[in-house]
Amino acid sequence: MSVEAIRMFRNRQNWKHVVLRYPALLTLGVVLVVWEAIIRMFGVPDYVAPAPSVVGVELFLQIPLLATNMVPTVLEALGGFFIGNFSAILLAIGMVRSHFVERCFYPIAVFIQSVPMLAIAPILVLLFGTGYTPKVTIAALICFFPTLVNMVRGLKSVNPQAYELMRILSASNAEILLKLRLPSSLPFLFAALKVTAPSAMIGAIVGEWIGSRYGLGALILEATYNFRAPLLYATILVATSIAMAMFGLVGLVERRIVRWRPSEVY
Repeated sequence: MSVEAIRMFRNRQNWKHVVLRYPALLTLGVVLVVWEAIIRMFGVPDYVAPAPSVVGVELFLQIPLLATNMVPTVLEALGGFFIGNFSAILLAIGMVRSHFVERCFYPIAVFIQSVPMLAIAPILVLLFGTGYTPKVTIAALICFFPTLVNMVRGLKSVNPQAYELMRILSASNAEILLKLRLPSSLPFLFAALKVTAPSAMIGAIVGEWIGSRYGLGALILEATYNFRAPLLYATILVATSIAMAMFGLVGLVERRIVRWRPSEVY
């Protein structure tokens, strides 16, 4: 076998390895190529549906603008993520410890979750103005309910034998919580955090749609009203990338902390 044949064989093997290991990248590449071809073939104007290449150029040209608007949105999303999840964890612990607390607060949590965030946003703006507070609050509300439900389920999903053993050993409620319930709830907690991490970005952007002059959400509205579709797509791409990065960071922390997983985690 010649050197050239060996090189071609290795190249084919490398491509096969990439395709098998990263099929999502292949799918994305095919979608982008087809998208580009359709736009070019039918001559669709950029202000209606820009080609991926046009979006890429716009993304590069608008890096300063996107970076400036990215900072407040990320801060709002992170603030809502931590406040919403921390509040949900505390309430879940209280609900597991007391059925009275569960009967008092769980229906209220369900009611708040049932109200559309776009309906809550104007109310929060009227109450708190157009600063960070309403955006962080919306992001926190979006994060709150999934974590609450999963944490309650996780705190209750303890091993019965382990629970009885700790009772026999005269363990206090605090010891049972710290040494049994909380460790058992970690897989359920991280399952919720993977949902709420991207959702926090959605909440921050929704909050910026109501009376905000900065942030990725405000930039999305500005690009839409001015028919700047390439900037619109570039802004959405940046927001999506941040949400995916937050999801990946939660997964990384989960792999470091959680050593076991139940068969089903919701």
